[in-house]
Amino acid sequence: MTEKKSASTPRSIRLGTRGSPLALAQAHQIAASLRAASGGAMEAEVVTFTTTGDKLTSERLINSGGKGLFTRELDESLSAGDIDIAVHSLKDVPSLLPEGQVFVAFPEREDPRDGFVSHSAKSLRELPQGARLGTASLRREAQALALRPDLQVVTFRGNVQTRMRKLEEGQADATFLAMAGLRRLGYDHMATPIPVTDMLPAAAQGIIGVVCRDDADEELRAVLAKLNVAVSEAAATAERTFLAVLDGSCRTPIAAHLFDDGAHWRLDGEVLSPKGDQRWTATGKASKSATMAQLAELGRTVAHGILESAEGKLPAFGAE
Repeated sequence: MTEKKSASTPRSIRLGTRGSPLALAQAHQIAASLRAASGGAMEAEVVTFTTTGDKLTSERLINSGGKGLFTRELDESLSAGDIDIAVHSLKDVPSLLPEGQVFVAFPEREDPRDGFVSHSAKSLRELPQGARLGTASLRREAQALALRPDLQVVTFRGNVQTRMRKLEEGQADATFLAMAGLRRLGYDHMATPIPVTDMLPAAAQGIIGVVCRDDADEELRAVLAKLNVAVSEAAATAERTFLAVLDGSCRTPIAAHLFDDGAHWRLDGEVLSPKGDQRWTATGKASKSATMAQLAELGRTVAHGILESAEGKLPAFGAE
């Protein structure tokens, strides 16, 4: 006979995450929010994974299968029922979730900007001629080369701490890091934020996505729904739909951001050639009262605007 739990014993929720310091910071943020939203009735047990993407420290994701490498092990564990929820940096999540999985919350978005980090310059424009820029992001590489075609790009892979160490070792003169991650780790003082109007970020940069199985019980889904922030969901919906239409993964330099223009939402999107010498842009607006379906349509409209302006000239290989 199964022994009943005491009414005061919290229900344990297995929360899956990558094991990097940033991923753990995000996971513990969600764990604390889950506990608060449930009034202490639920407690998260953090389960860490080393993903295939984490094991790639020297080559680009494009050479090994794309951004799904950061979610594959968590996806499989969630589908198998070994964990109850998965917490992701949304910009690392492929455009389509595995069958049977759904997003249940997009908490408040952190700073979506990219940060410039260098010991010798305060901005990309101040770097000396032919300086080495460390990045593994095709988007950041293309955007940087559009401004500074003289730069030498060297592949920089690894978590925030690894990339900072490589910079200290002199492997590059500068690099870019997402301000969201730096803020969550308390390192934002080390970077100069770049306005999104100067460097459009990756779709969904700064947003955390919480995923569960579509057959999860109503009690869990109801608590997780309390973590959702409508503005974050709006941005995630428009930006990720834009990305999906263009089939963006990590194989093409793609950027998108949903701006709050007061009375309207404005979605700006762009695709660049790998060397930044060509750029296709489009923009669109939606009412602030737009439904998620209408925001998804905004994403599709802006994506099709880019396809039309490119006239079939887009590079064969899309996003962060």
